[in-house]
Amino acid sequence: MRRLYVFDTTLRDGEQSLGITLNVKEKLEIGQQLVKLGVDIIEAGFPASSPGDLESVRTIARELKGVIICGLTRAVVSDIDLCAEALRKAEYPRIHTGIGVSPVHMEKKLKLTPDQVVEQAVAAVKYAKKYVSDIEFYAEDAFRSDPLFLARVIEQVISAGATVVNIPDTVGYANPWEYGDLIGSVVKNVKNIDKAIVSVHCHNDLGMATANSLAGIKAGASQVEGTINGIGERAGNTSLEEVIMSIYTRRDGYGVESHVNTREISATSRLVSRITGVTVPDHKAIVGANAFNHASGIHQDGVLKDRETYEIIKPETIGVPQNLISLTARSGRHALKHCLEELGYHVEGTQLDEVYQRFLHLADLKKEVFDQDLYVLMGDSESGVSSIVLQSMAIATSGVEMATATVTLEIEGNMMTDAACGNGPVNALFNTIDRITGSNATLEDYTLKSVTRSSEALGEATVKLRYEDGRLVVGKGFSTDVIEASAKAYINALEKRVEFKTE
Repeated sequence: MRRLYVFDTTLRDGEQSLGITLNVKEKLEIGQQLVKLGVDIIEAGFPASSPGDLESVRTIARELKGVIICGLTRAVVSDIDLCAEALRKAEYPRIHTGIGVSPVHMEKKLKLTPDQVVEQAVAAVKYAKKYVSDIEFYAEDAFRSDPLFLARVIEQVISAGATVVNIPDTVGYANPWEYGDLIGSVVKNVKNIDKAIVSVHCHNDLGMATANSLAGIKAGASQVEGTINGIGERAGNTSLEEVIMSIYTRRDGYGVESHVNTREISATSRLVSRITGVTVPDHKAIVGANAFNHASGIHQDGVLKDRETYEIIKPETIGVPQNLISLTARSGRHALKHCLEELGYHVEGTQLDEVYQRFLHLADLKKEVFDQDLYVLMGDSESGVSSIVLQSMAIATSGVEMATATVTLEIEGNMMTDAACGNGPVNALFNTIDRITGSNATLEDYTLKSVTRSSEALGEATVKLRYEDGRLVVGKGFSTDVIEASAKAYINALEKRVEFKTE
């Protein structure tokens, strides 16, 4: 198979559209993750655009190894000089220079004749070649250019020393079949095209950036340019994660393979979203929150029987631990039974029917039913009464570490109150509960996590207590107050083991 080179422009084309400026540290953090992802080229910025961009490109070029570092320029000598300076310490430097080639760009923006554009393009490539051997030329707005003129420009810049030729759909105007034809025409009709790599760079104004990029690859392009999460000018750039996984999933259809580590896709998407502040829509392909989330009862039943009924990509392939079953009023018995079993409940037959009817009543009241709701649901169906009830608690802190907890528990009908100190509020809380209950168990693990994705934002606390006989007991607690959730989890673990003396 042909090698597909992945060119990431998140730090240039993506960043310039944000309305904010990322600092050097933020850009470097994204760059380091892109290296983990395994992209081949990182376009670090446009050095001539600002002193900040110059410094960012310089830092990334110095710090990141094992990847080509690219800087963008116009076909202007001063731009190229600054770019070369910024890339001076790069292990593998590339200068990306170019000029508009469509009639509207040449006439309205550049005010140059076609011959002047060719002359300036060739001069820029030759000048950049003095600094580095790897030169990429972009023919801006190539899709709306005259195909014969485009072929002329490309042939001459390759003769001048360009190693990569970028054929952009700058304004996202193409259809996939048209863009594929354009790339095919370049590959077929440019005499010296075998001396350069053909690259595709598509924008998403009509929602076809990924489709156009894939059409270009199938037609002979060996480099694809895009951004993580599809951020970029106007409606964005090609989403690299979409192209990568389209080829990974349907590799026989394109005849190419990349060296990307797909298991880093989810982590890279989350990092870029966090640093840029651009939220990934839940329905976003590959990396959206709902990409592996099944809500329909029919879909849930199918995917629980065989994942491939409704999933064409294994979630772990992109670094997501597992798919999700969202319990809503549209969920069926199979999904409810599965989620209950995940929590340790085994219900069958008429008991499942009874629980399911209560579940439907609850689901009608809530948009989504979470794990903590199921705990309550199953508690309602059991006759046992909790032997320990948290009646009240108060935490007082002194300085940044010391805390005192006062707790009142109802143990088998008896009210018991005590207080203890600890290294922080949770430690003080657990010490107080131990004093009241007489527990001598060892706390082996304590974790907190959010169990909702909405404004309800309940926290789940988990504790693991080990007793002298070696037995390990796990307790869970839920509350919007993480301290209260911690107390409930500790009490839940104690209920499973400790015998109390209340006299």
